[in-house]
Amino acid sequence: MEGQNGSGGISRRPRGPVTDGSKKKQEEEKEVKKEEEEGIPDRVMLKKEIGLLSACTIIIGNIIGSGIFISPKGVLEHSGSVGLALVVWVLGGCIAALGSLCYAELGVTIPKSGGDYSYVTEIFGGLMGFLLLWSAVLIMYPTTLAVIALTFSSYILQPVFPDCVPPYLATRMLSATCLLLLTWVNCSSVRMATRIQDVFTVAKLMALGLIIVVGLVNICNGNYEALTPQVAFAMERTPSVGQIALAFLQASFAFSGWNFLNYVTEEVIDPRRNLPRAIYISIPLVTFVYTLTNIAYFSSMSPEELLSSNAVAVTFGEKLLGMFSVIMPISVALSTFGGINGYLFTSSRLCFSGAREGHLPSLLAMIHYKRCTPIPALLVCCAATIVILCIGETHNLINYVSFINYLSYGVTIAGLLYHRWKKPNLFRPIKVNLMVPVCYLMFWVLLLGFSLYSEPLVCGVGLVIILTGVPVYFLGVHWKEKPKCIYNFIERATYVGQRLCFVVFPQIDPIQMDDPSEWTDPSGRSSSAATS
Repeated sequence: MEGQNGSGGISRRPRGPVTDGSKKKQEEEKEVKKEEEEGIPDRVMLKKEIGLLSACTIIIGNIIGSGIFISPKGVLEHSGSVGLALVVWVLGGCIAALGSLCYAELGVTIPKSGGDYSYVTEIFGGLMGFLLLWSAVLIMYPTTLAVIALTFSSYILQPVFPDCVPPYLATRMLSATCLLLLTWVNCSSVRMATRIQDVFTVAKLMALGLIIVVGLVNICNGNYEALTPQVAFAMERTPSVGQIALAFLQASFAFSGWNFLNYVTEEVIDPRRNLPRAIYISIPLVTFVYTLTNIAYFSSMSPEELLSSNAVAVTFGEKLLGMFSVIMPISVALSTFGGINGYLFTSSRLCFSGAREGHLPSLLAMIHYKRCTPIPALLVCCAATIVILCIGETHNLINYVSFINYLSYGVTIAGLLYHRWKKPNLFRPIKVNLMVPVCYLMFWVLLLGFSLYSEPLVCGVGLVIILTGVPVYFLGVHWKEKPKCIYNFIERATYVGQRLCFVVFPQIDPIQMDDPSEWTDPSGRSSSAATS
C-alpha cells in the first residue's frame, strides 16, 4: 500500500503539499545558515574575551597613564625630601594593593560588571548606587578622559611647536580625533580594543623600562649622591601632616585605575580565578616600576630641577638621552593613548550596567546584534568627553574628580564590611582578612579629613555635584507614574536609537543566572534556607 512499509511494499514520500511545520523548519534552517555566513552570533550577549593577560593589561594600562610623568613633582613638593617621596610612592602602592584586595572579594562575590556602582547598588540600594553613577557619568570619567586626551595631544604636538605652547584649537581637535578613533575601535570589536590595550600597555612598560635602565646606568656611573640616606632625607623644612597627606594624594592619582577590571567582570574568562590573579600580578608590578622610575629621575635631576620641570620625563630625556630625547614625549603620548582606550572601554560598561539596572535610559543597556559591543554607551561616553573638552576648564574639574573618586572608594569598601555583617554565611570565593578593609578605611578617613580641612571649597563643590543626583533619582527613577507622553517620547527615542545603532537587549547567559544571594559558605546555611 502507498505510504506504508509492508513486507512486499515500498515506502514512498507523500506527494501532497508540504505541511506548515515543515516549511517553518526549513525557513529556520535557512535563517540559521544565513546568520552563520554573516557571522551573527547564536546568542547576543557580552562576550567573555578577556583572559588573564588582557585583564592584567587593563589594570596596568589604566593605572599607567599620565600620572607617573606628572605626579613626581607634586609628591616631592609636598613631602619635602627625596627619601620621604620614595617612601610615599611605595606606601601609595601598598594602599592601592589593600583596596584592590577588597575589590577582588567584591568582584567574585557580586560577579557583575559596573564596579563600585554595582556593589554599592547591591549593598546599599538604588539611591546610593545612582549617586555614584550620576557623579561618574556626569563629571568623573568624562573629565578624566578629557585630561588624558589633552595630555596626549600636547605631547604629540610638542615636536611641532618646540618653542611655544601648542595652540588651543589644535590640541582640542587632535584630542577629539583620538577619542572618535578609539570610540570607533571599541564599537567595532571587543577583541580589537583589548589587543590595542595589550600593545600599548607593553609600550608603556617599555618606555618606563627605558627610563629605569638609563637611570640605573647613570647610578652605576656614580651619579647617586641624591639617593644616599644623608642627602635623601635632608629637609629644609619639616612637612606637616597635611602636606604628607597631599603628597599621598598626588601619588594616589598616579595609582588610580586599580579597580577598573571590576567594571568588566562579566567579560572576563573565569573571573573567580583571573580577576584576583590579575590584581595580584598588576599592583606589585606597577609599584615596583613606579619606585624604580622615581629612583631613575632622582639619579639624574636635583630636587630643584625636578620641581622646576613641567614634564619630568621630557626633562629626564633631555639630560640623559641627548639627540634621542624625542623618544620621551612620544612615549608619554603612547602611554596616554592606551589610557584613553582603557578608560573608554571600562566607563562604557559602567553606563551599560546603570541602564541595565534601570538608572539610565534603556538604550544604553543594548549591544550590537552582531558585534556584541555596547555602542550607545560608548557614544554617550565619547560625547560627554567632547563636551568637557569644549568647556576648557578641565584642570579645575580634576580637583573635584579626585574628591568624588576617593569618596566612592571609601563607600564601596565600607559596603564590604556591611555586606559581611548583613550576610555572614554568603559564600565568598575570596575572603580577605578583616584588617585589610579596616586599614584601608583608616587611611581613607585620614586622607579625606585632611582634604576637607585644607580644601573645603573643592570638597564642598564635589559633594554638591553628587547631591544634585538626588532630585534626578526621584524624578527619573523612583517616580513610576509619569505622564504617558514622557513614556511615548522615551519609547520613540529608544526605537530610533536601535535603528541607527543596530542594537538589541542582550540575552541572559543561563550559566550566569544563579543568584549570588543563594550562594552560601559550605560550613553555613543561606539566609533563605534558614528561614524556610
